[in-house]
Amino acid sequence: MPGGSSFVSDQSVAHATSTAQMVALNKRARLTSIQAKGNSASGSIVFKSGGASGTTIATFLFGEEGLDMFIPGSGILFESGIHATIGGTGGVTITFT
Repeated sequence: MPGGSSFVSDQSVAHATSTAQMVALNKRARLTSIQAKGNSASGSIVFKSGGASGTTIATFLFGEEGLDMFIPGSGILFESGIHATIGGTGGVTITFT
């Protein structure tokens, strides 16, 4: 940054190429951005709080164009980790606080 300033952020990043627990269970997190590679006409990501059998918080569907989304405000709150069920994509990257 100009003038020798430093930048501090509480953002973390996780990447998965298949269905995964992206943020540990029992950890409160806010999803702030999502990127997914488009591979087929029916890509999908289902985000859950509480693991694979937990509560569905958000579902995103996309095509060959992929997905690139910044979530405004404070993001989407997950009370117990972030689990992603991934289909039709080569990879998903999220940022979270």
